[in-house]
Amino acid sequence: MWNKIARFIIQYRLSLILLIGIITIVMGYYASRVQMSYDFARTVPLDDPDMVMLQRFRAQFGEDGNIIAIGVKDSAIYEQRNFEAYRTLGRNIKQISGVSEVISLPLMKMILKDTANTRFYLANIFPDRMKDSRQYDSLLKFALDQKFYSGRLINETNGATMAVITVNKDVMNSSLREPLTAALVKECEAFEHQTGIKLHLAGLPFIRTVVANKVKREMQLFLYASAIITGLIMFVFFRSFRAVMFSMIIIAIVVVWTLGTLSIFGFKITLLSGLIPPVIVTIGITNAIYLLNKYHLEFVRTKDKLEAITTVVKKMGLATFLTNLTVAIGFLTLLSTDILILREFGIVAGINIMALFFVSLVMIPSIFSWLPTPTERHLRHLNFRVMGRFLKAIDITVHRHRPIIYIASMALTILSILGIAKLRSVSFMVDDVPEDSDVKKDLVFFEQNFSGVMPLEMVVEFKSKKRRPLMEVNNLQKIEAFESFLDSLPEVSKPLSLVSLVKAAKQGFYNNNPARYSLPSRGERNFILPYMKNQSDNSGVFTSFVDSTLTTMRISCQMADIGSVRLDSLVHYTIEPRMKALLVPEGKDTVVTAITGSTKIFIKGTKFLIANLQESLLLAFLLITLSMAALFANVRMIVISLIPNLLALMITAGIMGYLDIPLKASTALIFSITFGISVDNSIRFLAKYRQEILANNFFIPVAVSDSIMETGKSIMYTSIVLFAGFIIFAFSSFGGTIALGLLTSTTLVISMFTNLILLPALIMTFDKPRKKDDMLIDELGPSYYGEHEDEEIDLDKIRIHNRHSAAE
Repeated sequence: MWNKIARFIIQYRLSLILLIGIITIVMGYYASRVQMSYDFARTVPLDDPDMVMLQRFRAQFGEDGNIIAIGVKDSAIYEQRNFEAYRTLGRNIKQISGVSEVISLPLMKMILKDTANTRFYLANIFPDRMKDSRQYDSLLKFALDQKFYSGRLINETNGATMAVITVNKDVMNSSLREPLTAALVKECEAFEHQTGIKLHLAGLPFIRTVVANKVKREMQLFLYASAIITGLIMFVFFRSFRAVMFSMIIIAIVVVWTLGTLSIFGFKITLLSGLIPPVIVTIGITNAIYLLNKYHLEFVRTKDKLEAITTVVKKMGLATFLTNLTVAIGFLTLLSTDILILREFGIVAGINIMALFFVSLVMIPSIFSWLPTPTERHLRHLNFRVMGRFLKAIDITVHRHRPIIYIASMALTILSILGIAKLRSVSFMVDDVPEDSDVKKDLVFFEQNFSGVMPLEMVVEFKSKKRRPLMEVNNLQKIEAFESFLDSLPEVSKPLSLVSLVKAAKQGFYNNNPARYSLPSRGERNFILPYMKNQSDNSGVFTSFVDSTLTTMRISCQMADIGSVRLDSLVHYTIEPRMKALLVPEGKDTVVTAITGSTKIFIKGTKFLIANLQESLLLAFLLITLSMAALFANVRMIVISLIPNLLALMITAGIMGYLDIPLKASTALIFSITFGISVDNSIRFLAKYRQEILANNFFIPVAVSDSIMETGKSIMYTSIVLFAGFIIFAFSSFGGTIALGLLTSTTLVISMFTNLILLPALIMTFDKPRKKDDMLIDELGPSYYGEHEDEEIDLDKIRIHNRHSAAE
C-alpha cells in the first residue's frame, strides 16, 4: 500500500501542495474569526442536577457572577476633595458601555417613605453640590449609619470601602468585555493619578478578562518561542537553513489549520486550547527530523535524490503514521469525558496531529524533491560520536549490570508510590495566577476586608399553603438566624437577601434611625409591610431576591477563594447542614433549601475534572495497549513495552506528590499527553529489535546491542526536541501551565532513559522469541528507526562533491 502512496505523492506532488494551499486559505479565513473564551470553563454536564439548578436560579434571579468590585482602604478617600473625585469615578464608570449599575459610598441611596401613597422610594444621600464641609461631614455620618450597606460596601472596622459594578450579561460573556475592562482600568488609573489613592479591582468578569488577555499573549509568545527553539535545534542537527525554513512553513500551515478547526467547531481559545499550537510545532519538528533523517540516509546510499525521497514515503509512511497516532490517541481519549474544555482540547489536538502527519508526508518529500541535493555538511549529523559513546555506556550497563537497573527501578517505584500517596487534588477559582500579580494581590485585599468576591448563592422555597409565606415574620426570623450564622463564618461575607431589604425598609420607615435596622415585630408588620406591597420596583432590586408570589427567595453571599477542598468542606459539611437544621422543619417537606452559584459548580466541577481525566488516561492506556497488541501479538512483549512508560508516569506523579504540586486540569493532562508520546520510543526500539533478532538468528544480546546503538540516536534526538518544545511552558504566568511544561518535559526525559535502559534489560531477561512468531511490527522494518536494511553506512568513507556552491 505504501508503495502506491509513495508513487502517488511523488507523481501528484504539485497538485497535492496546491490542495494543501487551498485548504490553508480556507482555514486561514476561519482562523481569523476565532475568538477568546471569556467564560469560566464548564466542567459540569448541562444535565447534572446542580447545573440544572444553577440555570433555573439564573432564569429566576439573574446572573450570580456579573459583579466587578473596586476597593479602597485609605483614610484620604473621606476627604471631601477625594470623595468628590470618587463620586465622579462612579459616574464615569456608569457611562461605560456594558455597565448596568454602580453602587458606591458617594452614590449611596437611602430609603424614604411616601406617606401619601403608602410606599417607599429611593433618594440620593449626597446632593450634586454640597454647601460646605459641615454638610459633607453630616451626610457622611448619615451614610455610614445606613446599616444595609454596613459590611457590604463599608468595613466598619477599618474604613475600607468598595464600589460594586454590575455588568450586562451579554457584554460579560463576549469580546465586548475587553473594551469595557480597558475603559474601567483607564478611569481607575486617572483617579489614582488625580488623588494618589490606590484602587483594587476584582470580580469574576474582570479576572476572566485579564486571564483571557494573558492567554492570548502567551499563546503567541509560546508559539514563536517553540518555533525558534525547536528550529535552532533542528539547525544544529541538519546544518541547513532551508531544511529549517521549509519545515517551519509546513508546521505554520498546521497551526493555521488548528486555529481554523477551533473556529469551525465553534470553540473558543481557552487556557488549554491555547497550548495546542505550540504542541503542534514541537511534534511537527519531530516529524520533520524523522523524515529528513531518513532522506539523508537514503541519499547517501543511492546518490539519487528522487529515489531517496520515494523511499522516504515508502519506508517512513507507516512509521510516521504510528508516531502521530499514538500521540493523537492520548488527546482523542479526552472525547470520552463530559467536560467541554477537555473535549474541545482533545478533538482539536487529535485531529490536527493527524493532519500534521498528512501535511508532513506530502510536503517534506515534495519540497525537497525541488531543492538542491544535501551537501556533506548537511550529513554530519548521521555520525555524532559523543552520542555514540554515551549509547555505548548504556549498552555496557544493560549487559553487565541488569541487577542494578532492576534495583534502581524498584527503588524508584517505591519512592514514586510514596510520593503518589502525598498527591492531592485542589483547585482555586482564580487558579494559576501568580501570587505577586496585581490580580492576586487585589483578590487578597477583598478577602481580607470583605471576605472575598466569589459568588455563593442559596435558595429557600416555602411550600406553605399560606399566601406569601415570605411576609410571615416567623419565617423571616428563621432566615435571619441562618444569615447570622453565615455572617459568623470568616470566609463568607455578610449575606444579602429579602431579610436585609425588610430591615432596611423598617429603618427607612423610622426616618433612617440606625437603631431600627431589624425585622419588624408582629405589631409593626401591619403598618410597615403595606409600604412594601405598594412599592414599585423600577430598579429590579426586589425581584432579584424574591419571586412574584413571595414563596421563593435568594440569599446571596461572597466568599474567599479558599480552594476546592476547603470550599467543599465548608459548603457541604458546615453551611448546608446548618441551613437545613434552621430552615427545614424536622420530618416535613414544607421548606426546600439549595445551595447554588458559580462557587458550588466550581466545587463539583473540580471533582468531575479529575475523575474524567483519570478515565481518559485509563482509556488511553487501553487503546495504546491494544495498538501494541496489534503490533506484537505477544503478551510478554506488550507487558515489557509498557513497564518503562508506566514507570516514567509513576515517577512524575511521585514528584508531584513530594513537591506538593496539586492534581488539577493542567497537571492531570500531563499523563494522557506524555503516555502517547513516550510509548512511541518503545515501539521504535522494539521495531529495530525485532529486525535484529531475525537477522541474528534469535541471538538476543547482539540484537539488543544493535538496537541500542542504532535507535538510541533517534530516540535521544526526538526527546531533546520534545523537551525543548515543552519546557517553554515553564515561562508562563500561570502556575498550572508552568507545572505542565516542567512535568511534561521531565516525564519525556525520564521516558527516554527508561526506554533506553530498562526496556532492553527487560528484553534480555524475559524475552523468548520464536521463529514462528509473525508480528505486524515486522511491516515497519528498519524504516522505523531510520536505517537501511541492506548495508551499514560509514560516513567517514563518504565524500559528496557538489558542483554548485554549498553556501546557503
